[in-house]
Amino acid sequence: MFTKIIFLVLVFFSFGNPSDENRSYHKEYYHKGEIKAQGWLKNGLKEGYWKFYHPNGKLSEKGHYKEGKRQAYWYFYTETGIPKQAGHYEQGDMASWWLFFDSQGRVNHKCQLNKGKKNGYCLQFRNEKLTSAEKYQNGRKIKKWTSFSSFKRENRLSDLK
Repeated sequence: MFTKIIFLVLVFFSFGNPSDENRSYHKEYYHKGEIKAQGWLKNGLKEGYWKFYHPNGKLSEKGHYKEGKRQAYWYFYTETGIPKQAGHYEQGDMASWWLFFDSQGRVNHKCQLNKGKKNGYCLQFRNEKLTSAEKYQNGRKIKKWTSFSSFKRENRLSDLK
């Protein structure tokens, strides 16, 4: 039995993992030679973790792909390296909660999105304090609150999860 297991392990490693056959690490460059992007390709499509860079060499965005579409959590940065926005993708579309940052890297608003459109709540902040809230349905604003107390009277805080 032990020799059969050893044989199977040797056969597996000698032929490699079939799922990795069409997978390669890829790099793209700007015309002056600076790195523009790097990550994995599988069957010609972006797959797995990718990083993108501004022409000055600073990171511009990073996240995961699945079958050529953005997936999971992504981060975006300004040319000076300050966070610009961050949020979830589902099958290439912006979804769930997204954070948007001011020029100092502080959250200035966060919104619920569905297929790239505001759908749910959008909360505005100034100096890291909630200043107002809006509710959207399929990209169209349907309600606005200018105080947290009025927002709490009309909504459940569990809706903000």
